[in-house]
Amino acid sequence: MRGASSKKGWRAKSMIIPERVRAVVESSALAHLVTLEPDGSPQVSVVWVGLDGDEIVAGHLAERRKVRNIRDDPRVALSFETSGHDERGLVEYLVIYGTARVFAGGAPALLQRLARTYLGPEVQFPTPEAAQPGYTTHITVDRITGVGPWQGS
Repeated sequence: MRGASSKKGWRAKSMIIPERVRAVVESSALAHLVTLEPDGSPQVSVVWVGLDGDEIVAGHLAERRKVRNIRDDPRVALSFETSGHDERGLVEYLVIYGTARVFAGGAPALLQRLARTYLGPEVQFPTPEAAQPGYTTHITVDRITGVGPWQGS
C-alpha cells in the first residue's frame, strides 16, 4: 500500500461541508472522481454522488478500477461543473480533495437514492435483476477549491 494514509483503521477527520458546497453535491451535477493508478497516474470516472452527514458517498455495482485504486491509495479528487456563473461570467466549478474508504455492500440502495436525483423520482435503478451488493465509497473532505462562492472554504 502506498502512503501512510492507506493504513488499516486510519481515518481522516471530516471537514464540515459548507451549505453552498452541499447544494452542488446534492444536485444533479455529475462528479468526476479522480483516483490514483498504481504508477501514480490519474484515473477519472464519472460518478453519482450524495451526502451522508459530512461525507460524500458513491455506489459501485462492480469492483472496477476506481474501487481497486481507492483500496491502494485513498487520496481522491472530485470535480463538478455547475450551471452558475461568477461576476466575471466564468462557469462556476467545485473541486473537492478528500480521503476515501471502500465498504462492501450497500450499492443498490445508495444508487436507488441517487437515481431519484440524477434520473427522476419514479426511476428504478439498478433494476432488481442487475442489483448486486457492490461497494460504497465514503469520502471525507480535506480541502475545497474551484470558482464559486466556496472559494476559500
